[in-house]
Amino acid sequence: MLAFFPLDTSYFGPTEQRAMLNLRVDDLDAVLEKLRAGGVDIDPKREDHEYGRFAWFNDLEGNRVELRQPPQS
Repeated sequence: MLAFFPLDTSYFGPTEQRAMLNLRVDDLDAVLEKLRAGGVDIDPKREDHEYGRFAWFNDLEGNRVELRQPPQS
C-alpha cells in the first residue's frame, strides 16, 4: 500500500517525504532481523495494536517505510 500525507505533515520529521510505502509481512521480527543483518537503518520504535504490529525503517534514499504484521488469528 502507498499512503499519501498532507503537505504540512510532521509525521516524517524534517524531510520532504509526502508518501510512505506500507508493507504487510507475516513475521515482523524475522523481517526486521533480515533487514538489520543487511545493515538497514531500523527505527527502534514499535507499536502493537489489536489491528496489528508495526515497525519502520529507512530505505537507501532515507525514505521511511512501514511494516505491518496483521493480528494472528
